Amino acid sequence: MTPALSLVIPVFNEAGNILPLAERCVDVLRELGRPFECIFVNDGSTDSTAAEIAAAAARWPEVRELRMEKNSGQALALLAGLRAAQGEFLLMMDGDGQNDPRDYPALLALVESGRVDLACGWRVDRHDSTLRRIMSRIANIVRGAILKDGVHDSGCQLRVMRREVREAFFPMELMQSFIPALAVAAGFRVGETPVRHHARTHGDSKYGLGRLWWRPAAAMLGLRWKIWRGQTPHCR
Repeated sequence: MTPALSLVIPVFNEAGNILPLAERCVDVLRELGRPFECIFVNDGSTDSTAAEIAAAAARWPEVRELRMEKNSGQALALLAGLRAAQGEFLLMMDGDGQNDPRDYPALLALVESGRVDLACGWRVDRHDSTLRRIMSRIANIVRGAILKDGVHDSGCQLRVMRREVREAFFPMELMQSFIPALAVAAGFRVGETPVRHHARTHGDSKYGLGRLWWRPAAAMLGLRWKIWRGQTPHCR
């Protein structure tokens, strides 16, 4: 049976997070009463992530693994998962357990209402370090002013979108942080709603200072240039 919903979760060395996250996701999506798939994109993990995904797939038939040949980064892993997804509606989240799948019904309802093509989560009560929250706030203000994507929290990976929105995406540095801007540039409607956020309980963040500030800044300016030059996909 072709799934109506496809959940894509890129993961890299998230041992300890896979099984509890899979259980929460399956519980929420089954309550929606539609066929779905849950794709864990294993981005070259070197810990027991693969074994935990296999255990999840054995327990819940909706779960499957998409394995990258090598560690390629979250952007390429997410893009590979979205391209492999079969559902009419595509759902996204991080694999660190900080996003909450209980927010998916609200995000899905926003898309199905016809008001938006991409619904983004907004972490109004973040459970990260003070430094991380400050840097993210500054980055979101600057990004919003330059890219004009209309969202408060572009770094939140909890999202739901229509399948066709993925045609707006292409391989680029930190693509996952610019999905709202790419969708807007392609002519899609983007909205947001507040979502839950939890503290990380297993593993470590993969984003240091360079990935939280300098690299996003360079990628943002490069994307702004592409948009200005009309070099991004125009889907609508």
